[in-house]
Amino acid sequence: MNIGLSTQQHIKFYIETLGCSKNQVDSESMLASVEQYEYSFTKESAEADFIIINTCGFIKSAKEQSIQTFLDFREAYPDKKIIIAGCFAQRYFETIRELFPEADGYYGSQAPSQIGSIVAEVLSGDKPALKKDDVITQLERKTTFNFKGSVYVKVAEGCNNNCNFCAIPIIRGQIKSRTLDDVYNEIVSLIDKGYFEINLIAQDLAAWGEDLGEKTLITLLNKLSLLSGKFWIRLLYIHPDKFPMQLLDVCKRDSRILPYFDIPFQHASETVLKKMGRKGSYKKHLDLVKKIRHELPDSIIRSTIMLGHPGEGRKEFIEVVSFLEEAQLDWVGFFVYSREEDTKSFNMRGSLLDKLSKRVAEKRKRVLEDIQSQITPKKLLQWIGQTVDVLIEEDVKEENLFIGRSSIDAPEVDGLVVIKGSGLKEGDVIKAKILSVASVDLIAEVVE
Repeated sequence: MNIGLSTQQHIKFYIETLGCSKNQVDSESMLASVEQYEYSFTKESAEADFIIINTCGFIKSAKEQSIQTFLDFREAYPDKKIIIAGCFAQRYFETIRELFPEADGYYGSQAPSQIGSIVAEVLSGDKPALKKDDVITQLERKTTFNFKGSVYVKVAEGCNNNCNFCAIPIIRGQIKSRTLDDVYNEIVSLIDKGYFEINLIAQDLAAWGEDLGEKTLITLLNKLSLLSGKFWIRLLYIHPDKFPMQLLDVCKRDSRILPYFDIPFQHASETVLKKMGRKGSYKKHLDLVKKIRHELPDSIIRSTIMLGHPGEGRKEFIEVVSFLEEAQLDWVGFFVYSREEDTKSFNMRGSLLDKLSKRVAEKRKRVLEDIQSQITPKKLLQWIGQTVDVLIEEDVKEENLFIGRSSIDAPEVDGLVVIKGSGLKEGDVIKAKILSVASVDLIAEVVE
């Protein structure tokens, strides 16, 4: 196939997104950049003339998935142009160029909104490779990959926390914040376009603006509170050491700023947390949970816990068990430590690395999952009988059901609301009465 013989309008492209919600936003920026060159986006890889793989390189499993995805696409489409982009390309740039010469272009993660020029070079027959650009820009996203009614807004790139286990600063660099006006204007534009749920994301929302000489999260939320109309503002990922207590007052004043707090505690043992390069402790974490619940009794707290980091023995694991049972968090994700080169934790002694110890970490993970699987359904019982707003995500026509989420459910990671009925569509926001709990999901009926 000679791609150069096609007109630009007839050239189609496809983007495969791996990894987190931040990568999804990057893919949406890539899409906007490529469309500026008048290429057409398709949701089917088989229809595309060229493919961009927006990779993830955060942990071992993500790196393996990135490699396998490229190999699968190359085998399936030997004649298509394929660009390896994103975090994996950023982190292992020269290695990837050597190992995968059959790729047609290579692009890092620092400037997704500028990838269009790389695509143009690829289609002209060149083999471009570009790794870094420290400028954070955001093109208007005409297409989003989330379901109708919900969208992610990334307010900053990179991270200054420099946790010992984390490769994000290596991949994404130190924090680079968008300006308050830039973020505010984008949110207003998205609300005007009909998006109901705005999910604010960054490596640490509380640190947004540090590099600009100011903390901007609370200022943004106060400004958004002056807007009229119905919408949800959901905050995803706030470092516990930097949690801004003013946020609780903002949520009290405006119910549209959801009292949903995604706080990655990572562990409960002060010993392990120090090894991680974090300042928290069992008591500090629990005090924060109690403070939030005292000020906002209906608040939802999500967290993540890592098992198997250097310094974790049986005693430290028992501390996590006790913390979960005492804190009674609403949602928790658990994962096993991944030993990443160039991080400070890489050469620490006491990591659960060999196969036997890895199995211990996996077993501990299952123990915690079992504990949380008892906590979450009990927490959900309080919602029975209440009438809540539900954002409809999916119409399951063959079962006469609709799937949606309430304010207590973040996209992709929490439970769902299942509603029996008809006449609804994706993106609708309806009133529903909660009837019962099924595992981590809520069963509801439409309130006429």
